[in-house]
Amino acid sequence: MARGGLRGRQGAHLRAAAQMEALGAGPRRGRAQVQEAALQKLALRPKKALSAQEMDPDELRRRRTAPSTQRVQSPVALLTLHVAPLAVLQMLRPCAEQRLPSEPQPPAAVSAPIERARDERCQQLAWCLSQPPTMAQELPSTASLARFCQKLNRLKPLEYTMETSLRRCLTTLDLTLLGVGCMVGSGLYVLTGTVAKEMAGPAVLMSFGVAAVASLLAALCYAEFGARVPRTGSAYLFTYVSIGELWAFLIGWDVLLEYLIGGAATARAWSSYLDSIFSHRIRNFTEAHVGILQVPFLAQYPDFLAAGIVLLASTFISCGARISSWVNHTFSAISLAIILFIIILGFVLARPHNWSAEEGGFAPFGFSGIMTGTATCFYAFVGFDVIAASSEEARNPKRAVPMAIAISLGLAAGAYILVSTVLTLMVPWHSLDPNSALADAFYQRGYSWAGFIVAAGSICAMNTVLLTALFSLPRIIYAMAVDGLFFRVFAYVHPRTQVPVVGILVFGALMAFLVLLLDLEALVQFLSIGTLMAYTFVATSIIVLRFQKAPPVSSLGPASPGPMAKEYNSFSDHIQLVGTEPASAPEPGQLRPALRPYLGFLGGCRPGAAVAWALGVLVASAITLGCVLVFGDSALQLPPWGYTLLLLLSSATFLLSLLVLGAHQQQRRQDTFQVPMAPLTPALSILLNVILMLKLSYLTWLRFSIWLLIGLVVYFGYGIWHSKENQRERSELTATHYVVYPSSSLEATVQAVQPPSQAPAKEPGHTEQPTSP
Repeated sequence: MARGGLRGRQGAHLRAAAQMEALGAGPRRGRAQVQEAALQKLALRPKKALSAQEMDPDELRRRRTAPSTQRVQSPVALLTLHVAPLAVLQMLRPCAEQRLPSEPQPPAAVSAPIERARDERCQQLAWCLSQPPTMAQELPSTASLARFCQKLNRLKPLEYTMETSLRRCLTTLDLTLLGVGCMVGSGLYVLTGTVAKEMAGPAVLMSFGVAAVASLLAALCYAEFGARVPRTGSAYLFTYVSIGELWAFLIGWDVLLEYLIGGAATARAWSSYLDSIFSHRIRNFTEAHVGILQVPFLAQYPDFLAAGIVLLASTFISCGARISSWVNHTFSAISLAIILFIIILGFVLARPHNWSAEEGGFAPFGFSGIMTGTATCFYAFVGFDVIAASSEEARNPKRAVPMAIAISLGLAAGAYILVSTVLTLMVPWHSLDPNSALADAFYQRGYSWAGFIVAAGSICAMNTVLLTALFSLPRIIYAMAVDGLFFRVFAYVHPRTQVPVVGILVFGALMAFLVLLLDLEALVQFLSIGTLMAYTFVATSIIVLRFQKAPPVSSLGPASPGPMAKEYNSFSDHIQLVGTEPASAPEPGQLRPALRPYLGFLGGCRPGAAVAWALGVLVASAITLGCVLVFGDSALQLPPWGYTLLLLLSSATFLLSLLVLGAHQQQRRQDTFQVPMAPLTPALSILLNVILMLKLSYLTWLRFSIWLLIGLVVYFGYGIWHSKENQRERSELTATHYVVYPSSSLEATVQAVQPPSQAPAKEPGHTEQPTSP
């Protein structure tokens, strides 16, 4: 029966082609033209659908009274929709080149032989379709490349559900202390003295203030994403839902290294600081019993103390988010109390004379010194992204994440500014010890007992940084493993503690191994470039998300069909869908109505096209402008007029692309936090991050490129094949329904009715068909 049905449908196609050849082929048309026309009709080339207003009234009435459509599941329809039309044309050519009968209908007495001949042709056609030979070789290379690029840039659908396998137990206070503990770390005890003595002098407080404002630009972007997408993953997830899968994997791979090296470096600094309190007895004991290692990339001696503190911290983290947050609360409270003690005692011992001109003045290095110090102080505020990474475990992420980021950044900025102020007021800035500035300042003023309190505060601060690094790292890996881009074993969540215990134990042990044997001084530079790269992608993702059409506000998961998930089965539904008028309110990505009379050339673009081009130009102009500002006078060796011309052109291009973005409609949501003054705020964040990245050494870029190449090997070897989006595409490919809308000629409209999550981009008139961002 199945073979007979197939023959009948294939025979119907051939008979329709024969009728068209008989009716439309005049004596002046050659046989090749007729065959080519029939082949084009058999390939079922797509035809632009007409709206109800554009159709002829008789044609519209005939279509509305036509019978319901029937699903086509024959190999012809499947190959037509999922294989390039040229390949199908080549497969059908051997059968279609045979002479199709163009005579009028024969009498009933002779119709049986003709039907048998047509059945034979149908069998030949079925045989051709069953042969796999050279179809893959004849596929157009451009089509294969386009499909490959689509795989790399596929997006993860936004999920607004609060359901998770992790435990939602973190409050606003928990998230705030988590961010403060990550930002106010060893940098407060080391970085302030270094910047004050070597870069900015007493104006170090201005460097910290400017760096705090610059960090606020990136923090606002993280706050919006953390509130809108309450899922673990931080910059990786934000990139996945807005830019594409490959870029998301690279950012996740980048953040993985950032937390791994950052935690290991903090553990090594913790061990060194504690060893210095005991007059380096721990190091001397280890070198005497183990020996000194003279191997490149390895430390001089194995640091067992640092490895032990990493394993101990991993044990606390594996006990659950509630227990690890309480441990972090304890160390953070002690650290903040000691910072408050330093500020109060420092103002008591302050000498305003230390800012006088006799000691070099307030800004001995000038404005350039303040900006150089700003570039260094910027990394002191790295750590607020841990709050966004923990949003899946927050009780109320829409409210808690933005508030925690703002409060923690404000507390960190206040601590850095006040501590640097009292530090330069206690002693002259040129007499500071860069390695232990705070403790040395108290020693110089005769308060040696305060030095021990400062040492205890620094150890507590380093503990909080290490805890937050070990807290965030397994959750990034967990998010990648859940999406299938990393090994599935890391997606395991312990049923009792509800934490990704495999990732905690494996990467805790890996961090302990790094801190035990490797020399981390060369690897610490990875922290800066990795952080800035993540900030850049998050700011770009905010712009992309703002100009996308918002999905229906719902808490339904991806597997739950919403009310908009309607399947259009009948021809009347299709006509109703095509004839629907677009909504009067402008959609995100469209030109603002008030500007259409003045920017009519942009109004002709489809929604989102002008925004995509403007965003690409914005990023390119930001890179060009950064290169001019950083290398214009030194590396590029440009004459003054060339430097000025490039600066004006790149600045004008940056501003013009920013104006084009601002001229288009954005999403406006009242239920979640949104970045103010978008797209200006994310654009300034992109420009600042690019400038800071260009200030890094070429060796840092070389090491970073090698790390990214290793990540590409992992992605193309595992991630692209096991990706959840790849599995979803395969399942929906097999579950796709095909609908044929017949017309009076051979040409038929074949359309796929797909689930909402993978619906193709629709025309503005198709307002009823759901889409996924």
